[in-house]
Amino acid sequence: MTLLIVIIVLALIFDYINGFHDAANSIATVVSTKVLTPGQAVVWAALFNFVAFFIFKDHGVANTIAKTVKPELVNGHAMLLVILAGLLSAIFWNLFTWWYGIPSSSSHALIGAFAGAAISFGGFSAINSEPVIKTISFILLAPIIGMIVAFIISLWFIHSFKKGWMPKIIALILYTLIILFLMHNIETAPEKLKTHFTNPTLRIIFHGSNFKWLLLASILFIMITFTLFLHRLNATKANSWFKRLQLVSSAAFSVGHGGNDAQKVMGIIMAALIAFNPSIYKLGEMVWWVPLACYGSIALGTMSGGWKIVKTMGTKITKVTPFEGVAAETAGAITLFVTEALKIPVSTTHTITGSIIGVGATKRLSAVRWGVTVNLLWAWILTIPISGCLAALFYFLLHRFL
Repeated sequence: MTLLIVIIVLALIFDYINGFHDAANSIATVVSTKVLTPGQAVVWAALFNFVAFFIFKDHGVANTIAKTVKPELVNGHAMLLVILAGLLSAIFWNLFTWWYGIPSSSSHALIGAFAGAAISFGGFSAINSEPVIKTISFILLAPIIGMIVAFIISLWFIHSFKKGWMPKIIALILYTLIILFLMHNIETAPEKLKTHFTNPTLRIIFHGSNFKWLLLASILFIMITFTLFLHRLNATKANSWFKRLQLVSSAAFSVGHGGNDAQKVMGIIMAALIAFNPSIYKLGEMVWWVPLACYGSIALGTMSGGWKIVKTMGTKITKVTPFEGVAAETAGAITLFVTEALKIPVSTTHTITGSIIGVGATKRLSAVRWGVTVNLLWAWILTIPISGCLAALFYFLLHRFL
């Protein structure tokens, strides 16, 4: 029991560190464009980190993380030691990269450490290859998706400044695509709706996955409607409106950040609970207090800020204006919402970095400081192997003394 309590406490500490380590992802653009002061920005981001608790209810990412290690090969006391070693490694790597202002992935540090400790115990056969391969593949895919989506949104905004029918036609097409998407993905079957409401309409709206898609659709509807009026605004008024829209886009990204990253720690805690007592705890049956504790921890961590990384994300990659901040954060939010629905644990750091590169590339490729980007890429590539090796070392020491 003592070992389990230590693991839960360390997992929540990691979640807290994840919050202040990744706070830059949510607030770098709104701080660098002076839409919010740093203090206001962290409170804003933390609030929407916790709001994710009420939106993401299927916990698909948590289940993916919990399946990283095969419970039939690593279980009981051995699994608890593996999880403990993984947490110690991930915490160390997070603090190390935070100290040097490197926006590495907390998610990949955790997964790499969990897998590395398991390999130290039982070899490569102890890990499930599917979730690990998915995670590794999205080291490159998540920033590329974010970059492409941000590039497209930026071009769309730029062309919306021009008079003519093309922006209106694009807006009509996007309205139609969003409505078709909602018609295909909104769950209406009464037996599948999980809410506390009795009203049929409210049950549909506030069903976890439904509310998530409706929220994202509402944000996109706001953006699309705004583009219809852009050509009527001068530069000063347009900039003022983009600053207001940044509050919406940064809130959406913070919701996606909370929903994706808090679930990773939820998966680790559930894996520990199952290892401790598999007759009581089951994969896929989340204990009520685990999401509450994880979302609360990451929100508190975000409120603590991560100013070293804010500087890298907000100014060193490319100069960000309110218009570009809206494009980057919206692209990041779309990527996070979609990957969460696919149950793929992605890095919010990688996603928003790719999005910022995407908006910078619309000006010219030289507007992106590629030297900084290459250094970030090396940090991304090295995170999983380094955290895995550290976890293997921690497991060796823990196994020797415990």
